[in-house]
Amino acid sequence: MRNPAFDDYKIDGPTAFCSELVGNLNGKGMRRLAQVWRTASSLTVNLRPNIDTKFVTGTALQLFLAALLFTAAANAANLKSETAAAWDEYVGTAQAQLQQRIAPDGNFLWVLENPEHAARVRAGEILVAPATEHMPKKVHGGLIHHWIGAMFLPDLTLDQVLDVTRNYDRYKDFYQPYVIDSKSVARDDANDRFSMQIMNKAFFLKSALDADYQATYARLDERRVYIVSRTTRVQEIEEYRRPGEHRMPEGEGRGYIWKLFSVARFEQRDAGVYLELEAMALSREIPVPARVLVDPIVRRVSRNSLLISLQQTERAVHGKPASSPSTTSSLEGTER
Repeated sequence: MRNPAFDDYKIDGPTAFCSELVGNLNGKGMRRLAQVWRTASSLTVNLRPNIDTKFVTGTALQLFLAALLFTAAANAANLKSETAAAWDEYVGTAQAQLQQRIAPDGNFLWVLENPEHAARVRAGEILVAPATEHMPKKVHGGLIHHWIGAMFLPDLTLDQVLDVTRNYDRYKDFYQPYVIDSKSVARDDANDRFSMQIMNKAFFLKSALDADYQATYARLDERRVYIVSRTTRVQEIEEYRRPGEHRMPEGEGRGYIWKLFSVARFEQRDAGVYLELEAMALSREIPVPARVLVDPIVRRVSRNSLLISLQQTERAVHGKPASSPSTTSSLEGTER
């Protein structure tokens, strides 16, 4: 047979869950393997996954196996105090860098530090890049993801853009299908509190995140505004929209996102508004067996998430309906 049907053969040992995969892994085979692996991983939480793929064909193999390995090892990844402390230290550094940018002699916008970057965003391109050279940053028990993105919104005013970005009740409309629900809790001139539920479609899982946010709004002058946002509560919703749906306690669960922090900067100039977003997230560390395959996927997912968020913001400020935009044409050459 040129493309033998997919099949799997399992041999369980005392320290490892072994599986030999045979055939063409695509379509029906991928769906079948996803179900088999979810069942197996829930019953073998203390075993090391060992997968033999030498007889497997199919273009989706690497991505799929990385997802399986990550899922199998992610049954328990509780947030440790050392990990939270590393996150707090990192956020403190980011806040210090923000103070440098808003100082009278500081560079408020990252994108304007480079004439080529400035020209590209004015031409309509959205730039997304890792905020530091090595990203994600490994800390004790976790990973810190930090990306920066920028775009230019011509023929708009600062207040028009802020009317959208501070309209938390409509985030579920602006950012669908990723934002499932959103609502404003409280708002005054300087502080916003809101909540969101975010669908987690990564790694073939059916889960969601329920989080509360606090945002601090600061207007430097008539042309420049920045908003600092952080999560004050993050809970995983397991078995989302299934009979067994339940919320995990804070800091417990699979650990795909434990904490979020962001800085948005807006400046009106050049007959439009520059919008720049630094997005930071704390997640569980990648299990050693999956690291080689999963590392580039995690990096790509982090970058795409920020890019899609900026694209959907652009649609929202222009009054266009939300959609699931393609990211392929916007990712080439975006890293600095």
